Amino acid sequence: MAEAPERINTAISTAELERRWSAVRAAMAEHRIDALLMQANNDFMGGYVKYFTDVPATNGYPVTVVFPKDEGMTVVGQGPFGVVRELPPEGDGLRRGTARFMGTPSYASAHFTAEYDAALAERALERFAGGTVGLLGTAAMSYALVDYLKRGKLAKAKFVDASDMVDRIKSVKSEEELALIRRSATMQDAMMEAVFKAIRPGMRDLEVAAIAEQVGHSLGSEQGLFLCSSAPVGVSAMFGNRHLQNRVIQPGDQYTLLVENNGAGGFYTELGRTCVLGRASQEMKDEYAFVLEAQKVVLDLLRPGASCKDIFETYNAFMRKNGRPEEKRLHCHGQGYDMVERPLIRFDETMPIQKNMNIVVHPTYVTARTFSWTCDNFLIGENGVTEKLHKFPQKIFELG
Repeated sequence: MAEAPERINTAISTAELERRWSAVRAAMAEHRIDALLMQANNDFMGGYVKYFTDVPATNGYPVTVVFPKDEGMTVVGQGPFGVVRELPPEGDGLRRGTARFMGTPSYASAHFTAEYDAALAERALERFAGGTVGLLGTAAMSYALVDYLKRGKLAKAKFVDASDMVDRIKSVKSEEELALIRRSATMQDAMMEAVFKAIRPGMRDLEVAAIAEQVGHSLGSEQGLFLCSSAPVGVSAMFGNRHLQNRVIQPGDQYTLLVENNGAGGFYTELGRTCVLGRASQEMKDEYAFVLEAQKVVLDLLRPGASCKDIFETYNAFMRKNGRPEEKRLHCHGQGYDMVERPLIRFDETMPIQKNMNIVVHPTYVTARTFSWTCDNFLIGENGVTEKLHKFPQKIFELG
């Protein structure tokens, strides 16, 4: 693909890819893992595939990657039966670090194709039949893939979960990655500004969200979620996906928007705000002021080495003390190529906070008359949060 470079939307540098491969291979040697196996079918939560190959999985089509400790990768993806392309060491302009690409037309919606990808992955892993294979993101892999391998030529191989090993590398960003993450946040600032300039009574929720999506695409975004909801002031209305975005906005309504899209290079940040096409109630303003206090409680605790479990417990103690609901879901987490990336600031997370993590903090709760929240990304520095990546003002916007 000689024309590939001019078609790629913001490629990661080869030097950055080599940094990743080197760090992971060093960890594989330490843990005595011969090859890694990963699979994804989307670029919302398919970060391992993108991290290793700089080519995202999309459209529900499975992409399977074998990453050996001592040679180039094998990628299995959409293509005609029988396609096996041996690639030069420098790649083909698109697939750097990949020794071979094998194609197969398989689909999750056609059950009889379930083992097509697995059979090709087995060919790539065959020489490790007596070795150790590390699995990345088992929740994202098809059952058919691992089941086939364990029943076939790799029946005697040792399979281990290597996700934590790679997550601890992937979650700490390089300077190149941080530069692209900053661009994602700046893009979302522009998206939110465009939405609040354009929103009018008579528009459907979906039409307003589409403005954000169009601006994002124009600034290099490839994929994302745009969740929103409108309602009269005094009604608690949590945002929803496109299936729930048909309501027509009325004069005086509130409108809540969360943009969770990746920017140039494929990195996610997320920004959320509420506006009112009129005047906000005093209750809305008071609850938003409390949300900012809740966010600050978390920010003060996000320091290298801090326990996510401890941060979570301190946050919930603050919520209880002030008569607000405890968090039962997820109010703070890492981001990168995955829209939700470790660490999760929660009771079940074992990874500590580290310098150069990209963390989103979005305290959220519902009262009888308000949906109260805010959402912004922050960079962790040597001694704690050093940078608020989004610059969009933290307030309820009164547009009437």
